[in-house]
Amino acid sequence: MPNKPIVVALDFDNRAQTLELVDRLDPQRCRLKIGKELFTSEGPQLIEAVQSKGFDVFLDLKFHDIPNTCAKAVAAAANLGVWMVNVHASGGERMMNAAREALDKFQQKPLLIGVTVLTSMEQSDLAGIGLDVSPQEQVKRLAQLTKASGLDGVVCSAQEAVMLKELCGQDFKLVTPGIRPSFAAQGDQRRVMTPSEAMAAGVDYMVIGRPITQAKDPIEALTLIEQELSA
Repeated sequence: MPNKPIVVALDFDNRAQTLELVDRLDPQRCRLKIGKELFTSEGPQLIEAVQSKGFDVFLDLKFHDIPNTCAKAVAAAANLGVWMVNVHASGGERMMNAAREALDKFQQKPLLIGVTVLTSMEQSDLAGIGLDVSPQEQVKRLAQLTKASGLDGVVCSAQEAVMLKELCGQDFKLVTPGIRPSFAAQGDQRRVMTPSEAMAAGVDYMVIGRPITQAKDPIEALTLIEQELSA
């Protein structure tokens, strides 16, 4: 199990709520994910505020654009000192290569991760955009493309973890949303697993939001998840 496998998703839309929660968490025990809503609302200054409290930041903006634009966006993220940044693998090999090459000039590079199939998507959703494949088969294709492009790993569902470790190797990082502790409700993500199931399957970093952020005592919720992982 990697150091600090729990990544808390900061699913808020304002600085005050975010920092109130962050002040109740421990940077020695978890990392933090800042996504589109919060970043669009509060900008890079919030990343700096969170980092000043000792936390590693996963900037979850899922860049997907022409290669040059994507590369510049990834470099801008690296300039912010984030720990991890991601791009949509469906942007293709040239886009991912450009993103990877944009990080060559940085001494401390963030992990660069490809997004395969969003965990909310089922086979009917893929069919709706013209892909006549199962989510698992599409994940497999995009993970292989991500590895061929030299990225560090992928965002995927925990259900694909065993297959992806076999396909792409043990050093290929797997970042997994849709993790729901045994004490939490499923929410809006369809393909879910508990933290202990995900760890057993080979997940490196598990993204967990509401079970921690909406708990009466977030650090107690974090402790319960840690206990579940070590059981």
